[in-house]
Amino acid sequence: MRIDAYMQVNQVYNSSKLNKSDKRVAHSASDSLEISNFGKDYHIAKQAAKDVSDVREDKVQMFKEQLNAGTYNVSIEDIANSLVDRLIG
Repeated sequence: MRIDAYMQVNQVYNSSKLNKSDKRVAHSASDSLEISNFGKDYHIAKQAAKDVSDVREDKVQMFKEQLNAGTYNVSIEDIANSLVDRLIG
């Protein structure tokens, strides 16, 4: 380990430090924030998705009517295909 090299680095570091009286801090008159167009569009889309209901009442009503009429039938092949699609990919 070379102590002399460490000492030189330490001396450079200490000489580059400013005294507290030498420090000058620039203060800005005001802060600002800009939101990109993508950010604005994302916020609008997020708000629109939040306002939409999770339940599609037209579909629910259609299935209720089919169940009450006794005409709602699902083929076993459709169920099997759906299960396979969800399990595989």
